[in-house]
Amino acid sequence: MDLIANLSLGFATALTLQNLLYAFIGCVLGTLIGVLPGLGPVATIAMLLPVTYGLDPTTALIMLAGIFYGAQYGGSTTAILVNLPGESSSVVTAIDGYQMARQGKAGTALFTAGFGSFFAGCVATLVLAAFAPQLAELAFNFGPADYFSLMVLGLVGAIILSSGSILKAICMILLGLILGLVGTDVNSGVMRYTFALPALFDGIDFVCVAMGLFGFAEVIANLSLKEHRETFTRSVSGLWPTLADFKRMLPAIFRGTTLGSILGILPGGGAVLSSFASYTFEKKVSKYAHEFGHGAIEGVAGPESANNAAAQTSFIPLLTLGIPSNAVMALMVGAMTIHNVQPGPQVMQNNPELFWGLIASMWVGNLMLVILNLPLLGVWVKLLTIPYRFLYPAILVFCCIGVYSLNSSVANVYITAVFAVVGYLLAKLGCEAAPMLLGFVLGPMMEEYFRRALILSQGDYAVFATSPISAALLLLTAALVAVMAFPAVKQKRQEAFQE
Repeated sequence: MDLIANLSLGFATALTLQNLLYAFIGCVLGTLIGVLPGLGPVATIAMLLPVTYGLDPTTALIMLAGIFYGAQYGGSTTAILVNLPGESSSVVTAIDGYQMARQGKAGTALFTAGFGSFFAGCVATLVLAAFAPQLAELAFNFGPADYFSLMVLGLVGAIILSSGSILKAICMILLGLILGLVGTDVNSGVMRYTFALPALFDGIDFVCVAMGLFGFAEVIANLSLKEHRETFTRSVSGLWPTLADFKRMLPAIFRGTTLGSILGILPGGGAVLSSFASYTFEKKVSKYAHEFGHGAIEGVAGPESANNAAAQTSFIPLLTLGIPSNAVMALMVGAMTIHNVQPGPQVMQNNPELFWGLIASMWVGNLMLVILNLPLLGVWVKLLTIPYRFLYPAILVFCCIGVYSLNSSVANVYITAVFAVVGYLLAKLGCEAAPMLLGFVLGPMMEEYFRRALILSQGDYAVFATSPISAALLLLTAALVAVMAFPAVKQKRQEAFQE
């Protein structure tokens, strides 16, 4: 009964005219940036953070969330029709989706992606609504030492689940932790790593880091992309699949939804990891394994369901524990902080309209996305004909205006430009920027809980081992580190992201 009452409150909040409008705007923007290659939800949300200053916190988060899961829908359109994933989580969708398009089954592939995304999004939102309250109650039993150990576990999980070199992921997280220490020490008042620059006395602004690493850097990287692409928009027909297609896609959708719902909760997980894992799993269990890579409908249904389910459940650790599980959730932490909302279990008690309104808006948003994607398919694909040389100046100007408006400081624009160069160099070196952003967000929080735990224990470091929850989390962290060291695991990890 409590769940029904809470969801009633959520829908009453989400169905107000203002929130419906901004949910629609978020879904449209999410689909748009999912269709346009090279932008992505991280860069877009980073650019739009300053725009949300004047909005109600609930409205702002509903719009930003719509951008995130809307991008998962839009990314499949170009992956299927153009063989160019608009969003990183749609990379594996392009493998079989594009082949289906070449065989004249583009409509079936698009319906499969849309239906799987809608089903997975609805189920995962139900999981979020059902389990978030219990996790929030558990979080109230956490002390400072427990929160510190939980964040250590989250960072180690982000290292293991990131793609590429483990050593590079560790370096990125350490770099993010160091950057999070820049500014004035709140306890002693000492300036740390500021180089006597007044612009750094209050620390590096989160928006500058995010926009530089993902907004500006993406623009620089995309200037070298080719603009001429083969599309199959003329052959899009027959959206409704046959009965045989339904029999093949439905089990894959169920499996993808289950897998994505679980992996989305894990630190460092999310839509990208879920889609890769689902594709690998479907390839092993399907009776039609020989068709994978040549137009297997399971290769579209599974990953698309998994990435949308993960997009929804990745909100669980954010809303219940205040811990971001991926780069987009780190941006959501920044958005909540901007609006003076402390992420964590107290959100449900102090601001139930925001908590349940955000959850209810996900159902509304998923329905909007189904209505938006298939009928407006021609509009989205025509956007691909716009030369990128016309798009990137507008993106850069918008970014600069947004960064400057943070506190009317030109220094923020310079800082963002520095991180743009850093982001581009990291991409060239094969280093992921997402772990760095997670380290930057969690660094100050880890320091705060670490110091608070030592103050309460009068400087006794044993508090991290004597607290049952903290000890269990540290043991789990040690187990993950041990698993990470196994050569077989390292090899499998590399193979999973190379497929």
